[in-house]
Parts: sequence; C-alpha cells; structure tokens
Amino acid sequence: MTSVTEVYDRLREAAQALPELPHMAYPEISRGELHMMMSPSGRHEKTAWLIRRQLDRQLPEGLVAHTGGDVEDRRLGILRRPDVIVTTPAAFDTDGPLAARDLVMAVEIVSPSNPSNDYDEKFYEYPAMGIGHYVIVDPRKGLVTHHWSPVGSEVGEASYENTTRHRFGETVELGDWRLDTGELPRYGDKS
Repeated sequence: MTSVTEVYDRLREAAQALPELPHMAYPEISRGELHMMMSPSGRHEKTAWLIRRQLDRQLPEGLVAHTGGDVEDRRLGILRRPDVIVTTPAAFDTDGPLAARDLVMAVEIVSPSNPSNDYDEKFYEYPAMGIGHYVIVDPRKGLVTHHWSPVGSEVGEASYENTTRHRFGETVELGDWRLDTGELPRYGDKS
C-alpha cells in the first residue's frame, strides 16, 4: 500500500515538471490530488497587499507578513499557497516549501470561482497542519471570518475552537493584531 507521503512526493515531482501555462498560477496538493490554481485578479492581489501591509506595521521583531510561498505538511500530503502568511524569518531558511508548523497565521482571500476551497477544504486542513490562526477574507460578500485555537491533528477531525465573523468596514481582532477591513476592496468595486 502506498503511503500518504509517497503519493505526495510523486505529486510534488509532477507539479515541478509542469510547463508554465497561461492564467495558471501554481499547483496545490490536497486529498492525493494535484489542483491547478488560476492566477489571481488584480483586486485579489491588492487585498493581499493591503492585509500584508497592515500586519507588517504591527508585528513584533521576529515575525513577518508575506504574500505567497508554498507551505507544506508532508505527513498529511498537503501543499498550499496561502495569500498572506505570518511566520518567522527563520522559516524561510529552506530550499523547499515552508513548513506549515512554522506559520502563526494563514490568510486566504476567497476567489469568485472556487469559494469552497477556502471555506471547506482549508478549514479542515489548516488546523490539522497546526496553523494557529486562519483568516478568510471574502470580497464577494464583504465578510471576514477568523478561526483560531486549532484542535486535532488529522484532516477531517481537526477544527478550530474559536470563530468570529465580521463585515467589511469593521476592525477585526486577529490575536494580538488588528485588521481594518474598511480599506479592503470588494469584487466589482469601481474605485
């Protein structure tokens, strides 16, 4: 029988061998499958930049906010690329993907084409991966959902003990930090 890590390693090799395709940003790996992700829109990227900028201003020495970067948990066979992460500078001392256990926070900005990826799949994966805070920013609906305090270590049984939901325009507490959602654009905004 093939182990989760063997399947994962084969999928990683396949992903690295893929040619660049127009409008495809990067592959992710989950549930023993390779998932091709579409290139994000300008408004999506602006939202990621605004969030990273706000977090950068508040983070203490020893933590950084970053947009992009592969994050993996080989034990679970998962490779994801959160839109914004908070981690230590030392986490980047690798030639491969970042270790999920080194993330303090992962922020996902919901895409119009695949919202279930952020609301369902990653909701069960991120706590199993040990990511302390998971923030879902949904420019379609103007909502921010903050999950924290993960429990469990297996996908399907892991979850977060705490959840809050906020509308755009509110200031959201993310542990020791704040996110002013008033400056975040919604999809379709003309500004």
